[in-house]
Amino acid sequence: MSEITADHSYLLRSAAELELTEARRQKAERTKSLGSPIQLTGNAIDIHIRGNYAWIAESAHVAKKIDLETGRTLQIYRGHHAPVTCLAFYDRIPNSGDEKLLITGSWDKTIKIWDTNTKGLISTTAAHDDFVKTLLVVPSAKLLVSSSSDKIVKFWDLTDILEKPPQPAGSVSAHSRPVECIAGLANADGSVTLFTADTMGVLKVWKLEKEGGPWPRWRSTLQDTLNHHRTRITEIIYDTGYIWTASSDETVQVIPYQPESSDQKPIPPLTHPLPVRAILPLALSDLEEPYIVTGYGDVIRLYDVSTPSEPEVLGEIDAHWHDVTALRLWIQKSRTDDGRTRIEPWIISTSLDGTIRRWRFSGKSILWVLRYIQIISVELHDSKPDNPAGQSKATVIAPTPQPSGNAKDQVEITEEEERELAELMEED
Repeated sequence: MSEITADHSYLLRSAAELELTEARRQKAERTKSLGSPIQLTGNAIDIHIRGNYAWIAESAHVAKKIDLETGRTLQIYRGHHAPVTCLAFYDRIPNSGDEKLLITGSWDKTIKIWDTNTKGLISTTAAHDDFVKTLLVVPSAKLLVSSSSDKIVKFWDLTDILEKPPQPAGSVSAHSRPVECIAGLANADGSVTLFTADTMGVLKVWKLEKEGGPWPRWRSTLQDTLNHHRTRITEIIYDTGYIWTASSDETVQVIPYQPESSDQKPIPPLTHPLPVRAILPLALSDLEEPYIVTGYGDVIRLYDVSTPSEPEVLGEIDAHWHDVTALRLWIQKSRTDDGRTRIEPWIISTSLDGTIRRWRFSGKSILWVLRYIQIISVELHDSKPDNPAGQSKATVIAPTPQPSGNAKDQVEITEEEERELAELMEED
């Protein structure tokens, strides 16, 4: 009887998987041209926008530099033996702001440093005992911070980085679960405020102080432990006295931390139908406007938080056929025929569907160059969606293999690897 029940459950599960696979295939067809997709070989796990270029950490074991205007891959950095999960930049010439050194972390547990002028590998460091999950550079402190699935946060000294690999400079091991998000900033007194968040939803705040002596070391002092999320924190940003976090508990939280004035008011939790993987607070960007862009499931949503106590959903779009993994702002600068500089803001989204997509801001009475907005919405670039903003509905389906297609460099990741990647990003 138990064998029959087990077989029946297996058949039901197989039928459901087939149905979901077909649903995903159909959605991939419907959304294939939305947001002018740039098809990748693998999945973009991390992305940085610098000028008109996207730098991505990709599941296909590489980092890439991509031209956002043309979609062309300009540089590929090969050397990791597993998916590349995170990247950061550091000055080749100290304190110059050139950010010519690329730093990458990977499932292979290493941190690599590259010269972006030559694409040459400068150093490889065996950094952690498990997957490297995220990297943070504090340039003025010559400090690199890495976190890992091994639950450890490590500090690395970047002095003389062209002559020697990053040198160990301390660590913290207070988390009981993998640490997947970090943020931080340098203080005027030379110390560093560091935020670390784990897959249990625990966020810790640290004060890092550099100790004297021949070997640089950073002493860490725990300042606070916050438990405002029920489970995994997927992204953290700190600026202007607020902590912005996204979580698998289906909320975005914006809370004052060490507020500069007593009139700062917390924004109520922004609730979503599904886990939230990505946030983009435009108030912290060059636009300095009171909007938050969030990514949950395969949907991108836009909030107006000009009245902090009453956040308003302005609209959303069913943007990808798999989960959104990151949201970034791209300020496109180009020259017009008469020699003037044209400035256009775009939202860049990445997803487990193996694409980077570009979404242009538009609206009535918008003059972005003069930074004046009355109404803002997300507009598709070179496409017309079946579900316009404000009328879309999230589609939730389980991870399945990438659909076949005619694109060059089609996805080479296997179904098993696809599921492992999704599990790594979604669960402990």
